[in-house]
Amino acid sequence: MSFIDRVDPELVPALDLFPAELVTAIGDDPPAARAMLEPLMAAMAEMLPPTDVTIEERVIPGPDGDIPIAIYQPPTPAPRPGLLMIHGGGYIVGTAREDMNGIGYADHVGCTVVSVDYRMAPEYTYKASVADCFAGLNWMFDNAAELGVDTSRIAIGGGSAGGGLTAGLALYNRDNNGPDVAFQLLVYPMLDDTHETPSGYEVTHPNVWNRDVSLKAWKMYLGDEYGTDNVSPYAAAARATDLNGLPPAFVTVGTEDLFRDEDIDYAQRLMAAGIPTELQVIPGMFHGGEGFVPTAAVSQRMRLGYLDALKRAIG
Repeated sequence: MSFIDRVDPELVPALDLFPAELVTAIGDDPPAARAMLEPLMAAMAEMLPPTDVTIEERVIPGPDGDIPIAIYQPPTPAPRPGLLMIHGGGYIVGTAREDMNGIGYADHVGCTVVSVDYRMAPEYTYKASVADCFAGLNWMFDNAAELGVDTSRIAIGGGSAGGGLTAGLALYNRDNNGPDVAFQLLVYPMLDDTHETPSGYEVTHPNVWNRDVSLKAWKMYLGDEYGTDNVSPYAAAARATDLNGLPPAFVTVGTEDLFRDEDIDYAQRLMAAGIPTELQVIPGMFHGGEGFVPTAAVSQRMRLGYLDALKRAIG
């Protein structure tokens, strides 16, 4: 059965919305990919319904200069739960203004969302990305009173590369005596730099996040560590050998996602380490598909799955 035959029928038209030229450019020409992605993201933002969530763009101090952030505030009375949101984009593209998710989390959960515009590859390696996210997490805790956030209910989360960074940040935060994080939301996280799994070889369709572009992204993100046995678990959480002491987790992934098997394996290893973990696997879903056809039944099932998981954990 072909990849198209396995994808949920409601999602098949969405494959043309993310053209192969853009997917290829992410791995071959990041500046061009960023330029191509900008109008697509703007068009998606314009399709969002009216909201009471306010959006503020600011800069905060980082380890090597200022870090841009976006703050999404719902009308919920303080103290609210909080989410440090880490955007996706293969560690190469994307910005803190990920409005569909920022507004979605803030509105559904009633939480303050702080989205970090971390430094990305190929200009920087994972060390800068993780450092920026750790700085954002600490800033959120330090400024909780101003944000109207309850520090006992702060989660970290993101999708794709944002999910991978969330997992890496959870490990880094644990190992560096960071603040107590209540929950980690791993939405089809990018965890394994090798993709040596069945799904890591199955997904080759040019219009979705596929093996070829993913390995190129990992090479840029890891720098000199790529292809060695010394890849840091803060970069590729699948490399971690000790998963003890991490926050409770929710992991979701589609059956037609390149990351399917690495995500399932990571969830199982979290469970084996005694971490309260819920795993959701959505049949017929490809990587990020719920964002392109949000009205599809399969998209709503996935999206409500992770929105409700976050609400249960910190709401």
